[in-house]
Amino acid sequence: MINRIHQVQVHRVLRLAPGMIRIEFVGDLEGFVTTGVGDEYVRLFLPGEGQTQPTLPIATDDGYWKFPEGSAPSPVRCYTVRAWDPASGVLTIDFVVHEGGVAAAWALTAGPGDIAAANTPRGLYEEPEGIRWRLLIADATGLPAAARLAENPPPGVRTRVVLEVGSAEDCQQLDLPADTEWRWVYGGNGHAPSRLEQVVRSSDLPDGPGYIWVAGEARSTRAVRRYLRHELKLPSGTYKIVGYWTEAAEAWQRKYEELPESTRSALAAMWDDATRDEDEIEDEYEAALERLGL
Repeated sequence: MINRIHQVQVHRVLRLAPGMIRIEFVGDLEGFVTTGVGDEYVRLFLPGEGQTQPTLPIATDDGYWKFPEGSAPSPVRCYTVRAWDPASGVLTIDFVVHEGGVAAAWALTAGPGDIAAANTPRGLYEEPEGIRWRLLIADATGLPAAARLAENPPPGVRTRVVLEVGSAEDCQQLDLPADTEWRWVYGGNGHAPSRLEQVVRSSDLPDGPGYIWVAGEARSTRAVRRYLRHELKLPSGTYKIVGYWTEAAEAWQRKYEELPESTRSALAAMWDDATRDEDEIEDEYEAALERLGL
């Protein structure tokens, strides 16, 4: 498994919408290995409080990292690779910005020369062979991935895209293929109830084999997964549901940490059984979170 840590610096900052900033990075990106998968993401290492650059971690063979002994770990957040241009060596990442949050605060003040670091990306999107259509649905956090996926459609595959943003001001100009169907809906994103589940339920799925990809707030995507798996009974592998963020994350984390250690250990241990079907484990895990009010 290739795993490298690349120190990067801000090259250019663009305001795409009131709630989104695009940052182009350059720097130590020789040997940056893209997966080519449209929703690939990097771990972005950012300066901690009082720092001008992050403490660079050491990549490990298992795909993770460790910080040098005795050093203060840098804040780490996952972000989608909006674009990678190997010719110019520019790595582009779009940031949802809001009050609070380490990464949002950093992006709001970032300027040319500011230093961060990124690891080797990993992709999650995995459409089956032979599909005729795909449905891409995301809130603002999943917008960069959905847009990149939509910009590069498989030949002969019909693509529909629905993007949920806070308001009309948050819409962006997207350069999508002429035959791509796409629309904006307003809601969610920490400002109103999410419409992701409603959008999926109201979608008229075409005949023939297809693929559904949904990314957004964790509880909203959890409901989407239940609908696709347990109501529509779609086969495993015909959809990918990704929780990109958790609303009121700090309160969620406090509640989680207040659980008995035995409960937290049991939740983590669910994923250790390699003999079990992953979808069955996820069913059990999500049901446990619901019972615990998480």
